[in-house]
Amino acid sequence: MYEIGTLVEMKKPHACLIKSTGKKANKWEVIRVGADIKIRCTNCEHVVMMSRYDFERKLKKIL
Repeated sequence: MYEIGTLVEMKKPHACLIKSTGKKANKWEVIRVGADIKIRCTNCEHVVMMSRYDFERKLKKIL
């Protein structure tokens, strides 16, 4: 279902701002898949690791 390189959007946006628009970034790239899922913000490169259960609960949509 989720593969490395898949872009996803989470329910809550990340705290970093997109310079061109001034809005909060909300696009993440999946960089590790297993029992845990690791995602990276496409704007500021911040990395977050969470359990698959938490990831699926917080996921808004797959881009």
